[in-house]
Amino acid sequence: MHRLKILAGHLSPPGAAAGGTRDVGAAECGSAGGSGPQDVVVVHGRRTAIGKAKRGAFKDTTPDELLSAVMTAVLTDVGLSPDKLGDVCVGNVLQPGAGALMARVAHFLSGFPETVPCYTVNRQCSSGLQALFNIAGAIRSGSIDLGLACGVESMSLRAIGEPGDLSSRVTEVDKARDCIIPMGITSENIAERFGVSREKQDAFALSSQQKAARAQTSGRFQREIVPVSVRHADGGAEREVLVAEDDGIRAGTTLAGLSKLRPAFKPDGSTTAGNSSQVSDGAAAVLLGRRAAAEALGLPVLGVLRASAVVGVPPDLMGIGPAFAIPAALQQAGLTVADIDVFEINEAFASQAVYCVEKLGIPLEKVNPNGGAIALGHPLGCTGARQVVTLLNELRRRGRRAYGVVSMCIGTGMGAAAVFEYPGGA
Repeated sequence: MHRLKILAGHLSPPGAAAGGTRDVGAAECGSAGGSGPQDVVVVHGRRTAIGKAKRGAFKDTTPDELLSAVMTAVLTDVGLSPDKLGDVCVGNVLQPGAGALMARVAHFLSGFPETVPCYTVNRQCSSGLQALFNIAGAIRSGSIDLGLACGVESMSLRAIGEPGDLSSRVTEVDKARDCIIPMGITSENIAERFGVSREKQDAFALSSQQKAARAQTSGRFQREIVPVSVRHADGGAEREVLVAEDDGIRAGTTLAGLSKLRPAFKPDGSTTAGNSSQVSDGAAAVLLGRRAAAEALGLPVLGVLRASAVVGVPPDLMGIGPAFAIPAALQQAGLTVADIDVFEINEAFASQAVYCVEKLGIPLEKVNPNGGAIALGHPLGCTGARQVVTLLNELRRRGRRAYGVVSMCIGTGMGAAAVFEYPGGA
């Protein structure tokens, strides 16, 4: 494990051996640009629209229903019988009953047979991506040939609560104490430590809203969103509504409007409701397979997982995670920042997103071309899987061989990243 060096307000990224854990590295996935029967490939992925928590389209929709919608759609789209799956892994953070009941109920609501196993995983904001790592690892180990990686969250029905029972010594160990710092304060810490101004944060937030609005208006999300039928109370009666559009995008956002918002976490801070991710509801599912198995079944290849990494960073600066995870994953893939066409970096807060982008020297035009969590929302367990779906659809839209990165920061001080290759073609 590398120690992160923070000297004179500057963070020094780890060197050649960066990374905390190596879920599926270049050696396991195949080097970038190569092609082999053991490659871990993405066959297909879909997501629901993302609803605003408490007041959006899915405020009364249970997570098992959201999850079932995407699980069913992914397999139906490619004509795959669910009994071909070796395992199902679901990322979920706000887990009643440790998540097992919700995932298994969704499994049966989707018509999956009891013989197909499923489980949940919780690595906080990277849970959806961790589910993908877990399924990819099982494929590469030879345990399974095909698996479904999912993510889901209802932040309407399950609010983020107290940390629960912890040791009385939590305040005696600095890093342990830092794990319970509110996420908004970690954003303020980054802004202060690395000089990310309120103006930069608001400008980044505005760009996210504008890009998401353009993507929605032009229909870019239609290919990835599964329409979900929900019931809403209307004057005492119920009516059915088909939800097929993200409802958190604010097309009318202006810089002037953002600048008027008050700090949300400390009186003299710079993190506001407008330059932070939205709490949201949503689900996504990604079908993965060994290339040889996918080809034998006549399944398409949407992308190839080339590398992944999860790293640890200081808990009080948890938002810097992508600045460490991305270089670690790129090194495994034998690629550099310049080789990547699209970066999907979760916008937990504009402060940390701006810092990571600037630290790594990523051109802004390559970052979240269809907007990010500030505009779309951040349903915790869903986000990683949603980002993979959005990334690969964007690369497909461009229609040529290309590389993309998915990354996010993780509460308590971690970062995760994955490198994908789109092979080209329609």
